[in-house]
Amino acid sequence: MGSTVTTNNGVANVWNGGGAEPLGASYGKMMMWFFILSDALTFSGFVASYGFSRFKFIETWPIADEVFTHFPFMHGVSMPMYYVAFMTFVLIFSSVTMVLAVDAGHQMKQGKVAIYMFLTIIGGLIFVGSQAWEWKNFIKGEYGAIETKGGSILQFVNAEGKQIKLEDFAATLPEEREQLTRSRATWFMSEPTLSTYSVNEVIEGFKKNPDILIRTEVIYSEETAKHSLGAHPTLNKIKHKTILTREESLKRINEAKIVIEGANLHRNEYGSKLFADFFFFITGFHGFHVFSGVIINIIIFINVLLGTYERRRTYEMVEKVGLYWHFVDLVWVFVFTFFYLV
Repeated sequence: MGSTVTTNNGVANVWNGGGAEPLGASYGKMMMWFFILSDALTFSGFVASYGFSRFKFIETWPIADEVFTHFPFMHGVSMPMYYVAFMTFVLIFSSVTMVLAVDAGHQMKQGKVAIYMFLTIIGGLIFVGSQAWEWKNFIKGEYGAIETKGGSILQFVNAEGKQIKLEDFAATLPEEREQLTRSRATWFMSEPTLSTYSVNEVIEGFKKNPDILIRTEVIYSEETAKHSLGAHPTLNKIKHKTILTREESLKRINEAKIVIEGANLHRNEYGSKLFADFFFFITGFHGFHVFSGVIINIIIFINVLLGTYERRRTYEMVEKVGLYWHFVDLVWVFVFTFFYLV
């Protein structure tokens, strides 16, 4: 064990066992590395679990390009992965400003440390706010779908194969629906908020529109040839979801059990339920780390403004929080790669 003591000449790091510093690192910095290592093992377990689950349900796993298509102030415009890429850029840029803050601390330049710490905090806040906005859209959903009695997800497309919303074709029937609550149900059962349309309204609207087809959650890969000047064509595999014929669609629609709008821990209009579970858990856990880092950065930023580290003649606290911030950024690179890109 060890401790940090303040002397007339500055701050000294004291280690037991002769005062030697392992690897030339102070006690506080070494403890930060221990924390990062343990946290890295935790995130590795989450990502590994995600990989195993995705491999098991690879045929029904949602396609990220069809899920994350929103962009602020661009309602109705499909921009797959654009906003996630923006979030990633902001977080990586905040890591750059953190490096500059640490470097300025080594040079004992209080003003520059404050500026770069402030920019890092702004980047972290933008990222956390972007994650909250992404969660809102994921939970709310966009098109809606049907879950069958067997647990399959059925989506709806037009004659061109473009997905359409339930509101575009669902009928309006004179039926009364009442939400099942614990106070009214047997054995204190309950159900989530009622969907905008009932199963009967979706089925009736589907039957009245012969141009509408059902798209299942089963994925198939289509090999397409990509030609370039002066080069041999290369094959690219493009993932698609299976679209049924009108006859097959009429048979499947009769298996409808419940209308799904958006995603939660129990149901997911985009496909496999595990996709939503991992999305909320992994991105939420990482978002908690980013939010915690922002709070810590604000505390360090205030101390920088007060001249605390200037009086200590060391900005090691900035360096230690910088290690944590870089770790959070590195974890997001892996989450972004495996969850969104692969």
